[in-house]
Amino acid sequence: MMTSMYQTSIPTFIRVLNNLVAILEKGAAQAEARKIDPTVLLNARLYPDMFPFTRQVQLATDTANSGAARLAGAEVPVYDNNESSFAELTTRIRKTIAQLETFKPEQLDGTEDKTVTWQTRSSTKSMQGLPYLMNHVLPNLFFHTTTAYNILRHNGIELGKMDYLGRS
Repeated sequence: MMTSMYQTSIPTFIRVLNNLVAILEKGAAQAEARKIDPTVLLNARLYPDMFPFTRQVQLATDTANSGAARLAGAEVPVYDNNESSFAELTTRIRKTIAQLETFKPEQLDGTEDKTVTWQTRSSTKSMQGLPYLMNHVLPNLFFHTTTAYNILRHNGIELGKMDYLGRS
């Protein structure tokens, strides 16, 4: 059976991002209830050389957006990365979900062997579509989402595995 690039990407991206919205909402509510300055959480890191919470959320949305767009041959959306509150980050995630919902199966299915090229800070990278999705996009989306979850959890926000996985 052939893998559907659309089914492997878009629904997964949307589910992960919806779960991230729920995590942010829980974090914001607990911060308010416990009188924790939200900027402490938004700027928190797991380790000094890692990005802070806000950047982890931004990278999760960028990963989903750019992954889908590159596979579909569409323009990669660019955000300003100026979010400074849980509400603004939630808006960014919802905007990303809305963008992802515009993709159709015919835009992604059949891109398994398509060469995907992108620029990093230091070089140009290329991969075929299926390895790009499976070995680059999905692991990066999960990494940044998990790291955002872990930052909040490490800072005392009551989250559990089902917050990360979501309810089916």
